[in-house]
Formats: sequence, structure tokens, C-alpha cells
Amino acid sequence: MQMKTFKLLFIILLFPVHHLMAQEAVTLEQCQIWARENHPVLKQSGLYQQILELKNENNSTSFLPVVTLNGQATYQSDVTKIALSMPGVNIPMVDKDQYKFYLDLKQTIWDGGLSKAKELINETENAGNQSQIEVELYQVKEKVNQFYFTSFLIQENLKILEKKTETLSERQKFLESAVKNGMVLSSELDQLLAEQIKTNQLVLELKSNRETVLSALAILTGKESNQIQNLTLTAEPILPDKPLMRPELDLFAKQNELLNANSELLKRHRNPKLFGFGQAGYGKPGLNMLNNSFDTYYLVGVGFSWNVLDWKTTSRQQQMIKLQQDIVQTKQESFLRNTNLATNQQNKQIIQIQELLKTDQELIAIRERITKTSASKLENGAITTVDYIQDLNAEMTSRLMLETRKIQLKEALIKLGNIRGTQ
Repeated sequence: MQMKTFKLLFIILLFPVHHLMAQEAVTLEQCQIWARENHPVLKQSGLYQQILELKNENNSTSFLPVVTLNGQATYQSDVTKIALSMPGVNIPMVDKDQYKFYLDLKQTIWDGGLSKAKELINETENAGNQSQIEVELYQVKEKVNQFYFTSFLIQENLKILEKKTETLSERQKFLESAVKNGMVLSSELDQLLAEQIKTNQLVLELKSNRETVLSALAILTGKESNQIQNLTLTAEPILPDKPLMRPELDLFAKQNELLNANSELLKRHRNPKLFGFGQAGYGKPGLNMLNNSFDTYYLVGVGFSWNVLDWKTTSRQQQMIKLQQDIVQTKQESFLRNTNLATNQQNKQIIQIQELLKTDQELIAIRERITKTSASKLENGAITTVDYIQDLNAEMTSRLMLETRKIQLKEALIKLGNIRGTQ
């Protein structure tokens, strides 16, 4: 009955691993694409584009006529009088209550280049917003990588523990027969059964940890956990010898372009503006101040405006823009310095892992020979089960370390690609 219980538990524990292998493989690149498409910030790209279109539409109306409707009624304390008295001539006098209802029209002929400068600012500002989105989305890749490799490492460890469980099961069959025939004590079998339980407990713990990590990855990618169970890594990435290609560099460039566009806008503000104007109305009096009755009137003309003296306001604003450009430059230099430092550290880590991998295979071969010898000695009664388990655990530890380092190497290479912006 005890053996059936162990076998049933064994099947339950191993079923998800076998089921996992039957599912469609999911690559890191797929998870990164899903995470990008699922991230809320991506929606901002379309929103910023709509804002740009609305701004440009508003800007395009700057050369359309401005029409305003006005009206007023006034009473004034005095009016213009003609102090002349001529026989037979009646000089009218304007009433003190006056009324005016009129339409004003102003047509820009030349705005000093303001509309084009504003359009350039709108385009550059939108490009900067899009670059900021790419920076935020790029940072998501690091989170995806972290959860992906953690889950993948647990997945591969589970496969190695499955092999250990199979090995223990084989030894269990031998010891059961040996105990039955009186060749070894039942305590030796109990030692093996205890190791099986410990291994199964570790399997349960790893599976629980993996589900936690997969849940986080599922939130990032917008997928269900059961859709990303079977993770697989492609071949080790080949890092091309390319310059830094991080989206932050494009963001810094767009920030500088926006500051340059604002500087150009300041210059255009100082340019003279040419415009046409007109007014049509109905009031008392009209344009003829001596006509004391309601009358229609109109006038048209051309004018210009030019801010000749701004008391160096524009000059100070230009200086502020230059200081802002210096700030952007220092941010870029700091980013490049940190990136180069991270690149150097990552390269050293890759070299270290590669050196350790060279000795892992040799160590496993030695541990495997030791385990086989221990298994033979156990069958011949030369050593105890505890001795055998100790040698088996040493071999499994070496195998786990090898797989861990293989995964760490791929993760380190991909991380280096992310640091450089080439992955």
C-alpha cells in the first residue's frame, strides 16, 4: 500500500512536466513582442498622433480671416460741437447717446514665419513623445527577460530532478528485492524513500515558485499562464559589432531638436507682421459724425506690427534654451557613461561564466563515474544508502550547476544586447 501511494504521488508530480513538453514552445522574443503589444503606454502613441493632428489643424487656421461681432451702447458727458453761427445754416449736433453694432475682420498676410515655426515645434514635440514611449517600452524588456529566465531555469531544474527521481525509483526496486531476500536491512530502503520524499518536496516547491513567476510573466504579456508553460531558448545570440543603439539616444536628440525649434520660434516672434483689416457696421452716428441718425458704414485697410524693442526678453529666453540644451547634454553624457560601465561589467560576467562552463562538463563526468561506482557498491552491500545518496546528490548538483550556467550565459548575452540596444 505504501509503494502504491509513492507511485501515485510520483505520477502526479511528474504529469505537469510531461504535459509541459507537449505544449507549443514559447520563445523569449515572442514574450517581448506580447509584452510590448500589451503595455498600456503603447496606446499613447496613437493619442499623441491625434494631438499632433489637432494642433496642426489649429495652426493651419492662422491664415484664415478672424471675424468678430461687436456691439456697444454708450452715453457720454459731452460731444463735439461746431461753435459757428451762420444765418440760414443749421449745423447739426450729435446726441450724447451713441450706438454701434459692427463686424471686425482681420486677415493675416504674413505672420513672420510663426505658423511654420509652430508646425515644426508640433512635429518635434510629437517625435519626442514617441521616443519617450519607446524608452518606456524598452525598459519592459528587462522585466520580461528577468521573469522568463527565472521560469526557464526552474523548468530545466525540474527536468533534472525528474531524472534523479527516475534513478531513485530504479534503486528502490533493487532495495525492495534485497530487503525481501534479507540481503540488506529495511532501514536502507527507508533512507532511499526519505530521499524520494525530499526530492518530491523540492519539486513541489519549484513548481510553486515557477507558477508565481509565470503569473507575473502572464500579466506582462497579456497571456494566460497555461499558454506560456513551455519556454524554449533559441541559439545563443550573436552580438553584432555595432555602436550604441538605445532609444534613449533618440530621445536626447529629439529633446535638442525641440529646444532648437523653440529657439527659432523666439526669433520669428520678433519679425514684423503684415495684415489686412476691415470693419462693417451700423450705428448712430456712422462714420459721418455730423449725421445724427442710424447709418451703415465700412472701412478697409492694411497694417503691420513690429515689436522693435523687447528689452532683451528674447535674448534671455534664448540663454535659457541654451542652458536647457546643456542639461540635456549632461544627461546624455551620464547615460553613456553608465551604459559603458554596465557593458564592461557584463562582458566580464560573460567571460567568467564561459570559463566556469569549461570545467563543468569535466566535473559531471567525474561525478557520474563516482555515482555509478556507488550504485554498484550499494548493490554489493559495500556502502550504505546514505553514502550512495550523497554521491547521487553531488552528481545532480553538478548537473544543475551546468544547466544553470548555460542559462546564465544566454541571459548574460541577451542582457548585454539590451544594454547596447542591439538585441
